[in-house]
Amino acid sequence: MKKSIIAAVVLSQLMFLPARASNKQTGEWQQLFNGKDLTGWTVKMKGYDVGENFGNTFRVEDGMLKVRYDAYDTFNDRFAHLFYKDKFSHYRIRFEYRMVGEQCPGAPGWAYKNTGILIHGQTPESMDKDQDFPVSIEVQLLGGDAVGERPTGNVCTPGTNIVMNNELILEHCTPSSGKTYRGDEWVKVEIEVRGNTIIKHIINGDTVMVYSRPQLDKREPGFEKLLALNGGQVMLNEGTICLQSESHPCDFRNIEIMVLK
Repeated sequence: MKKSIIAAVVLSQLMFLPARASNKQTGEWQQLFNGKDLTGWTVKMKGYDVGENFGNTFRVEDGMLKVRYDAYDTFNDRFAHLFYKDKFSHYRIRFEYRMVGEQCPGAPGWAYKNTGILIHGQTPESMDKDQDFPVSIEVQLLGGDAVGERPTGNVCTPGTNIVMNNELILEHCTPSSGKTYRGDEWVKVEIEVRGNTIIKHIINGDTVMVYSRPQLDKREPGFEKLLALNGGQVMLNEGTICLQSESHPCDFRNIEIMVLK
């Protein structure tokens, strides 16, 4: 994900409302994606109103949640995110992803074989119509080229910061110790999120990144308004979960969550 200036986003009062009551039981794996349709999920695409799914970008076929660009002449910076309806704080989420096909014409080079799942995020309703990415923490999911290393499971921070090894990390993206996956194989991802204390990225069973204290970035334009909408708290203890569309076709399946106490 490329970091963009997030200014107009703070106009809505919906950004960090308390999480709605959820019927998810603690300690049990529950499906977030039913494999049939997008029930429970909402699209927010740059330049479009909440709920508009231009070109059927997010679609369900063969039991998979697919991201496709066959209706696009050019990408035109139509960054999009598919949000689950509930917010979460302490949980484990797991799923599989794979990169397929060719990147959409007109897309930025950094978005090649690039997608992600965003956690501790704002609501789609709180995003500005022309906002690129929600304020959140991104677990970056990549695919590799024929040569060179491109590890997956990195962390990126649109409008946020994190702490690693007792140091506040100000860089937008920090690489993980994950491996490079070059083809269209399925990659298993699990993320453990414990509010504001610890977040772990686990790729194919290996823990590739650990960090803590996700928080709003004081350098962002409109920080004071963001702070007010978060109840005066810099730290992020909960938020939305969403999947990305960043110009390269990809598939997701077996999306499940376990709510933790």
